[in-house]
Amino acid sequence: MAFKPLHDRVLVRRIQSDEKTKGGLIIPDSAKEKPSEGEVIACGPGARKDSGELIEMAVKAGDRILFGKWSGTEVTIDGEELLIMKESDILGVTA
Repeated sequence: MAFKPLHDRVLVRRIQSDEKTKGGLIIPDSAKEKPSEGEVIACGPGARKDSGELIEMAVKAGDRILFGKWSGTEVTIDGEELLIMKESDILGVTA
């Protein structure tokens, strides 16, 4: 992929949730919520302080992250639906 986010932005691929509940019920597409978990595909270099000093990113490509329900902007790159969001929209990194 030839896309590189700028500043403190990250490119994220949503991780699809299970189509069944723990009890075995199948969830139809119309009732599913978009997942708020994803994998970081690419990161920008980081934000800059007023002094011009670079603040490094806390996440890197390959990290699994949790983000807010309405975070990011949906884009299509190479036929794949991805999200671009600021690092501050990321709630945490999963182990």
